[in-house]
Amino acid sequence: MKTSVLKRKIDQKLVQWKKSRSRRPLLIRGARQVGKTYSVTQFGKKQFGNCVNINFEERPEFAKCFDTLILDEILERIAILTDSEIKPGETLLFLDEIQECPSAIIGLRYFYEKLPELHVIGAGSLVEMAFKSENFRMPVGRISSLFMEPLSFTEFLEAIGRIKLKGYLEHVEMETGVDPIYRPELELALRKYLMIGGMPGIVAAYVENGPPEEIKLMQTDILQTYHVDFAKYASTAKHKYLKDVFQTAPRLIGNQCKYVHINPHVQSRDLKEALTLLTEAKCLYQVFHSAGQGIPLESQINPKKFKLLFLDVGIMQRALGLDSVIMLEEDLMTVNRGSVMEQFAGQQLLAAMDPFEERRIHFWAREKKSSQAEVDFLTTYKGMVFPMEVKSGKSGTLKSLRLFLEEHPGTPFGIRFSMNELSWYDRILSIPLYMAEYWRRFAEMIIESEIKAGRG
Repeated sequence: MKTSVLKRKIDQKLVQWKKSRSRRPLLIRGARQVGKTYSVTQFGKKQFGNCVNINFEERPEFAKCFDTLILDEILERIAILTDSEIKPGETLLFLDEIQECPSAIIGLRYFYEKLPELHVIGAGSLVEMAFKSENFRMPVGRISSLFMEPLSFTEFLEAIGRIKLKGYLEHVEMETGVDPIYRPELELALRKYLMIGGMPGIVAAYVENGPPEEIKLMQTDILQTYHVDFAKYASTAKHKYLKDVFQTAPRLIGNQCKYVHINPHVQSRDLKEALTLLTEAKCLYQVFHSAGQGIPLESQINPKKFKLLFLDVGIMQRALGLDSVIMLEEDLMTVNRGSVMEQFAGQQLLAAMDPFEERRIHFWAREKKSSQAEVDFLTTYKGMVFPMEVKSGKSGTLKSLRLFLEEHPGTPFGIRFSMNELSWYDRILSIPLYMAEYWRRFAEMIIESEIKAGRG
């Protein structure tokens, strides 16, 4: 796979950061193998005269550069060890696998305070593990964080060479919807994404015509790599809890989660601590229940009621042992009771959010004996709350979604993700799953049309 093939939305954000007058050192946070090193390296090659790369995992001796807090000494040591010239405004200093050197994370504040003209990026996997270490002091207010995810579905389309198909989706209008001639191609690409996922290395192997067995092996290797990381950064006891949570999470997707579902023989406080750490490290996402009574949704959560999303849909289906043939041949929504598609939709919602902000999505449920209801996701846009459901196939009622709309009169409308066509009817915006990433654009169209019609 040629490096020019893999384009990411984050590329534009990095350029934006470079040009910002209020720029701070940047810490790129995300799970292992989501493409942090690749994107920063390409950014450095394209945007700077030279890029000085330090990988603390490969070259642990570089950690000694940060034994001092005097910036001139730090830069002199780096320049000598790398045989490089570091020029503010012309050089990108890239501190990779920075979690291996917590003092380098702390040291980012000195770049901001003493030499703001120098472009500095730190990146690492399980950086949050370093945050938990003794005597660690996070340089709050001195750095910016950028959160990185696996490839979204539209990034996947471009990576596999369907650039024109991706471009077509970007300009679909409500009035016309998706031309029927393109729907089979889009559904096939969606099935492939569910099988392969968005981890860049695996996508690259697929583009290079890697056989299914090789894809499976690579997915398994990633899962095993995480377990190695847990053992590396956690005590023996905590390692066990991290492993329990990470291994159990894929089969819990789509359902409300209780700690007893993870391991009934372990105290909930230990599992809670492990889950919190995995969530902070972006290996998992907790989707908390919210009352949904306006914004912010975060202020209305019930921390005891939550669902989970996994890192990546392809890695999830490998962890579940789902065969790729099933993903390509069976009804998309019947596989594992639709949990794979809920994972997909949630993953696309997260990917569509601003990477400079912490990602948050929620869900809503009512548990009255006579009238139970659950809406898969709640998210916000322009100060409004939008309830969202992922429905089975092209059929299925919208009872829960309509109940939410009735009980929350300030909600403009609901959104359904399914294999139905793009449509707007009776306060329900229906969006095909392969366009879930564009939900804000379609919501904007409906809002504007309702305002023009005098109903907004």
